[in-house]
Amino acid sequence: MKVFLGLGSNLGKRRRNCLRAIEFLQAKGLIIKRTSSFYETEPWGYQNQPRFINMVIEVETELGPDELLKMLKGIERRMGRKDGLRWGPRIIDIDILIYNDRVIDKKDLVIPHPHMHKREFVLRPLSEIAPDLKHPRLGKTVSELLMEITSSSPEGDDTTEERDDVTKAENTKDTTGCP
Repeated sequence: MKVFLGLGSNLGKRRRNCLRAIEFLQAKGLIIKRTSSFYETEPWGYQNQPRFINMVIEVETELGPDELLKMLKGIERRMGRKDGLRWGPRIIDIDILIYNDRVIDKKDLVIPHPHMHKREFVLRPLSEIAPDLKHPRLGKTVSELLMEITSSSPEGDDTTEERDDVTKAENTKDTTGCP
């Protein structure tokens, strides 16, 4: 199955944390098909914390959605993530954004990610690797969704700039600081 995952970190060596998570995913048998650039973003929800590094990857897996979620949570724990403040600092966050074209509504698993269409730090890296991917619920492409939120922000669509291989995206929409 084709799956898109959002990765984010705002503690320690943020880029390295994301890369290490990818190594764990590969070690667990996921095939990495494409990776976005890194994007540096402002936190949302709880503001008094470091900026995030976010990225999106496309993977192939034979795991079902529930098994995949369990594996992702295991990787987060192995990397040192602890339960804490909602939208607070974290060494790593790995979210299932889209799982093939599935729509799942369970207490502990909602696919597609319920807030991804409002979050520039998800849509911008996702549009880099899959601009024509359609949101299974909304029927719009990732590019269309990104255009909607960037055109409604005060800064317009001029929200990214290259800087030392990290792209800086200032978010003015519903962004939790996690993918």
